[in-house]
Amino acid sequence: MMSERQRKFRENYKSNISPFYNGLLHISVMYGVGIAAIYYCVSRLNNPTWEWLLAIPVFLAGNFIEWFMHRFVMHRRIDVYALRAIYERHTREHHQYFTDNEPTIDTMREFRIVFFPWRVLITLGVFGTMFGFLASRVLNLNAGYILFTTMVVQYLIYESFHYCCHVHENWFVRNVPFINTIRRHHTAHHNQGIMMKYNMNLTLPITDWLMGSSDLRRGLLGHLFNGYSEKHVKEELRPLIARFKMDDSRVTLDGPQLTREEERVMTA
Repeated sequence: MMSERQRKFRENYKSNISPFYNGLLHISVMYGVGIAAIYYCVSRLNNPTWEWLLAIPVFLAGNFIEWFMHRFVMHRRIDVYALRAIYERHTREHHQYFTDNEPTIDTMREFRIVFFPWRVLITLGVFGTMFGFLASRVLNLNAGYILFTTMVVQYLIYESFHYCCHVHENWFVRNVPFINTIRRHHTAHHNQGIMMKYNMNLTLPITDWLMGSSDLRRGLLGHLFNGYSEKHVKEELRPLIARFKMDDSRVTLDGPQLTREEERVMTA
């Protein structure tokens, strides 16, 4: 059930969305540019063999980067213009709009609060080109194209999985492997008691498992195929999660106000 605090924030946020914003255009450009970039790179490949294996370390590196950016930029205010803007948009807007009580959207205008702005895709293109060029020089052209392709694919997976976390419950999100896992994982992240430290991954919860910042206590395979199960949620976190699920009186725009005891159990 949505709290009065969350309801008022949503109403205010939606009233301030530009009348020129179009959710369908937003995602059409994002996916269109991403798919076009993938097609371009794949069409330039020249009988790649071992180069495809580069996708594994690039994906794992990307998994760590998404975790790092989420934990230390999106949830930590750094007083530098671009980084501060990321924090404001994520902690002060996204996490006020969505909670584990009500994490879903109803309209395409709300895509504004779910998907990254286009400048993130531009930034990805710049860094992907830089790293791809470096790989093409150190290894070969196939390596450069595959590196760039992997980065774009991972970004589109991130956005798609995130969208699946914020749509209404349906057969697809409940039953498709990995998607059902990340939906539960991300919904738990939106609990306002633990949101600053736990469940930072949004593709696969690999780095969360490695760094101990998952709300689950189980192995890597258990994390990947956990689905909707709450069986393995860490016992020490359960009271904190339940408390903030019922009461948001100690929640601010910058996160929860925790007691010393609550901070003690936040060991991630």
